[in-house]
Amino acid sequence: MDQIAAAAGVSKLTVYSHFGDKETLFAEVISAKCQEVLPDELFVRPPEGPLREQLRTIGHAFFALITSDEAINMQRMMNTPGTAESGLRELFWNAGPRRLQEVFGQFLQARADEGKLRIEDVPLAASQFFSLLKGELHPMLVCGLCLDHSEAEVARHIDNTVEFFLRAYAR
Repeated sequence: MDQIAAAAGVSKLTVYSHFGDKETLFAEVISAKCQEVLPDELFVRPPEGPLREQLRTIGHAFFALITSDEAINMQRMMNTPGTAESGLRELFWNAGPRRLQEVFGQFLQARADEGKLRIEDVPLAASQFFSLLKGELHPMLVCGLCLDHSEAEVARHIDNTVEFFLRAYAR
């Protein structure tokens, strides 16, 4: 909290009065980063164009988020025993992954209501899409492997993920 207050140019008391406690600040930081890279507007008012392109845009934004240095470091911290209590892990999950899956689920439900998708279990489909996007590359990055992946490799992976997802759920 001292470092945050110093970086913000305010007193520690000001930080505490605004956020209440470290856990709330942590959740706000996670939520803000997710909103920065994957704003709700991307799901509520998707980009113009075919569904395939909308999914590609979402896929690229999601992949950029999960492969950022901040996200990789956070993933490592959350998975290291003794570095994050279960309450902190839950705050992270609710502020980041759960929120993304919920707003993406709303996007998918809207496309299903329009007749573009056929999905019986929207939360499961949302989880599947994000899991497919992580693929093998994300865990390799978390393990410190494959640090020099190319943009072409990532684009190919995202394109194939979108095609696979649409084969399962497109009308």
